[in-house]
Amino acid sequence: MRDYGPRSIRTVAVAGHGASGKTTLVDALCAVAGSAKRHGAVPDGTALTDYTPEETTHHYSISLGCAFAEWRETKLNLVDLPGFADFTGDMTAGLDAADGMLLCVNATTGVEVGTEQMFRAARDRNDPVLFVATMMDKEHASFARVYEEIKARLTPRVIPVEVPIGEGPLFRGILNLFDREVHRFLPDSRTGEYEAGPVLPAEQATFDQYYDALIETIAAGDDSLVERYLGGEPISREEALAAMKEEMKRGEVFPLFCCSAELTYGTRALLTKMVELMPSAYEMQELHAFTGAEGDRTVEIHADPDGPFAALVFKTVAEPHVGDVSYFRILSGSVANGAEVWNATRGTAEKMNHLGIPLGRERIEVPRLVAGDIGCVAKLKGTHTNDTLSTKEHPVRLPGIRFPEPLVSFAVHATTRGDEVKLQAGLHRLHDEDPTFEVSYDAETHETLIAGLGERHLEVSLERLKRKYGVSAELTRPRIAYRETFTAKAEGQGRHKKQTGGRGQFGDAWLRIAPRPRGSGYAFVNAIKGGVIPSKYLPAVDHGVQESAARGVLAGFPVVDFAVECFDGSFHTVDSNEMAFRMAGILAFKAVAAKCKPVLLEPIDTVTITTPDAFLGDILGDLGGRRGQILGSEPGDRAGTTVVRALVPRAELHRYASDLGSMTQGRARYTKVPHGYEQVPGEAARKVVLQHAKETEAAEA
Repeated sequence: MRDYGPRSIRTVAVAGHGASGKTTLVDALCAVAGSAKRHGAVPDGTALTDYTPEETTHHYSISLGCAFAEWRETKLNLVDLPGFADFTGDMTAGLDAADGMLLCVNATTGVEVGTEQMFRAARDRNDPVLFVATMMDKEHASFARVYEEIKARLTPRVIPVEVPIGEGPLFRGILNLFDREVHRFLPDSRTGEYEAGPVLPAEQATFDQYYDALIETIAAGDDSLVERYLGGEPISREEALAAMKEEMKRGEVFPLFCCSAELTYGTRALLTKMVELMPSAYEMQELHAFTGAEGDRTVEIHADPDGPFAALVFKTVAEPHVGDVSYFRILSGSVANGAEVWNATRGTAEKMNHLGIPLGRERIEVPRLVAGDIGCVAKLKGTHTNDTLSTKEHPVRLPGIRFPEPLVSFAVHATTRGDEVKLQAGLHRLHDEDPTFEVSYDAETHETLIAGLGERHLEVSLERLKRKYGVSAELTRPRIAYRETFTAKAEGQGRHKKQTGGRGQFGDAWLRIAPRPRGSGYAFVNAIKGGVIPSKYLPAVDHGVQESAARGVLAGFPVVDFAVECFDGSFHTVDSNEMAFRMAGILAFKAVAAKCKPVLLEPIDTVTITTPDAFLGDILGDLGGRRGQILGSEPGDRAGTTVVRALVPRAELHRYASDLGSMTQGRARYTKVPHGYEQVPGEAARKVVLQHAKETEAAEA
């Protein structure tokens, strides 16, 4: 492979809704350009960037995949992004590594929810976007429908630069507006060959319509061209392309292409336009990075091959017999094979042995990589996703990728006894690969919890766990960490007396228990007068109370927010000791707690939902069915959307991400944060108490 400078590298994220043809298109582009040996297929499990066992089994992208195509003295890095919301983490990482997006729209289904989400993500980053209508050879394909739906639902600034000749099985060529010619595809071609020719009289009206619209759109965004256009002067191909490229960088124009990746029709023209229209890293705005261990100063990072080396690790993959493979994007400088670099995030040195560039599952070793390029290296000792690699002489820390927060939680259990240690190790290794997969241990419910972006995300993660680390696990609904508290005052005695023939045990304590405000915790008050209980025994009474309170009164959950006043009691000069008074505290708490009208508390989350207005009524009704308390609503940051905020019991939010997706066709999104604890209503509380009684009975049986 030849060397490429920053000006000759384009890094493009290939995105779209699931099953929109992204992976097939990447495969076709690489096959046509010659970097891939053959044109694979997703259904056959031979696609270039869908190569993990999970992807070949499920027939869709789960992780981002990297490949490249060399075309017209330019290297095109292609980052194939997952299309389903459950794998948004890799979509976010891939976008961060790219300078622009090629957004696939299935010509048979049109704009879908994933198309909308990907387009919003690119625009939030101010990345240029090229649309491509894929699967033009399939039944019911319609370029006109795709065009109109993009205009109506995404942006009115979309403009075709290619128009298909024929659709569905009759798709046989394109009107190439920039080249002012027709590409008629060769039916037996496997690499997108075509015959270029003039526009036929029967095609002239269609060509003129779209060509005039294209030139008018381009000229309108360029002051130097608009006067010439209005004056009837011709605008050359080179001038039009240069103007469109600048307008794309400003988010003013979004070109639309068409192709059949399966047949490779239209792929050559698409490769050419990606080279001509997509910006290089050198042309994009500079980044800002922190210098020093505490980030005490910011510096600008430019895609200068002669500048200090700086790269961000955007993906980590654990491979059997290889170890961790780190994928990184170079933002400044260059790095040579075998060079020592500095992990500025963790303050450690790393050796870049066997430096390579990714091509699906393969890694092609190269002597050097420069700013703007994507590379990979295996067996870095302590480097993880979001770490910055730089030099020890010029250490910088680049802004990290902001991964989405997990929304779905399950308890996880090893299916084979004795695999608990292997399970924990495997789960944490999965987190190292995927930051959106989180692992935690709930000390109250004694469960290991895993959290992700959707149920499909967690199910696939367990498939990886079994394949890579040999541990089978199952998911269950996580227990809710309820609390108990009191609503009334009461007092009573706890008396412990035991005589065993020798020295006995004696402890006697009178307690007064009262509720405290929510969140104020536990308090123990010494109200003993006259030394009826020596002060040295009072901590034991306190410990006994806390020990008993931790076991609960109603359903075995910890009692919180109450005060205990020890106001009377007695002792024996010989038989009293700390153990006896601890038991007195336990007995006194049990005697008094039942009279304090205990109630059950449940955790409440603040839920923020952003939804299209069309689904607002369904969402509000559903929240009511989940015992939610609506706090208010307001217009969203995008037209036609509303933001709803509500307090919802955590017990009612299990699988809410899936339910919300079903209600809104995947167009709503939500976040949640802990709010606090509130009393459980009567019927719901009775169900929890009954369930606890059944579990206790089963455990004792």
